[in-house]
Amino acid sequence: MFLVLAIILPIFIDSLRVFSGSATLSSVSLALVFFGLFFLVHFICKYFEYDSDGGDNEKVIIINKGLLLAEYFNYRQHVVEFDQKNLIAYSFKNYMIYRTLSIYIKDSRGNKRCETFNVTLVTKRKRRYIRQSLKKIVKANKKASY
Repeated sequence: MFLVLAIILPIFIDSLRVFSGSATLSSVSLALVFFGLFFLVHFICKYFEYDSDGGDNEKVIIINKGLLLAEYFNYRQHVVEFDQKNLIAYSFKNYMIYRTLSIYIKDSRGNKRCETFNVTLVTKRKRRYIRQSLKKIVKANKKASY
């Protein structure tokens, strides 16, 4: 997508010069829009992985990694691993172009902490399966606490 924009950008700048008279102003504004879109996509696009084994391990592993520039720069990786019995609650939030999953976990000292993950690129079907799994875990934890 960005490659196509980079090829079309000089042609578009040249055509703007005919209409506006100032190619420099047009090219600077288009370059700013291009870089703004790049950083927006860089912020939103994250790989999401959810794993909750129901076996002996009873661990939940949630991973968020950046898609762009993440192969060489691993600073965008966010991994949380916890026991199923420590999950207190969860919530999905849907903003216009950005979706998040917030999970509330009991830590080793008994305090509640919140971890937030970017689930923008996760399909609706997979989010439904994650919701079902988390709901099942929270329900089992509430039943065990009574």
